[in-house]
Amino acid sequence: MKFFIDTANLAQIKEANDLGILDGVTTNPSLMAKEGIKGTEAVNQHYKTICKMVDGDVSAEVISTDFNGMIEEGKSLMSIHKNIVVKVPMIKDGIKAIKWFTDNGIRTNCTLIFSAGQAILAAKAGATYVSPFLGRIDDTCLDGIKLIEQIAQIYSTQNFKTQILAASIRNSLHIVRCAEAGANVCTCPLDSILGLLRHPLTDIGLAKFLEDAKSFS
Repeated sequence: MKFFIDTANLAQIKEANDLGILDGVTTNPSLMAKEGIKGTEAVNQHYKTICKMVDGDVSAEVISTDFNGMIEEGKSLMSIHKNIVVKVPMIKDGIKAIKWFTDNGIRTNCTLIFSAGQAILAAKAGATYVSPFLGRIDDTCLDGIKLIEQIAQIYSTQNFKTQILAASIRNSLHIVRCAEAGANVCTCPLDSILGLLRHPLTDIGLAKFLEDAKSFS
């Protein structure tokens, strides 16, 4: 399973990349705004900086909701760097845009997936990735992991090549369960990634080793 970090914060991207396990980055307008990045020129420059930091796919989201607007934005985003993947919303014109991008050799990430039916349409249109938002599904008292499992089963049965990019990760357990469920990619906040490092028995064991090692000197 690939690890992406879901942020526009350069310090967090660097920290995750320095671990040596980072495969890419996902962003969205909300994450850009959180970092105080506003305006097309500033956003595009930020994407360029991220692409220079990370040797992997960087999802850059369109903000248009009509077909022609998405196509123009997508072409503009693709001109920033070869690693850009155009992030397109799961709406009618979004599916049409994904098909156009696919036919023209442009990779896409279909975002805001909340059902298996949506994931099927995105795969039929040729999306490179689909992004089921499992944390938001959990918020509605449904099981987001079950959706990952369902999509994985359908894609395997139908031989779809689209990769499942599990999004809206809330904790480290989500990451582990996504790996079990068959997600190809997990995009996570930095805290969730770092949480995988932690276990109280590791801390206790290391403290004991270090204490015993004092007798060597």
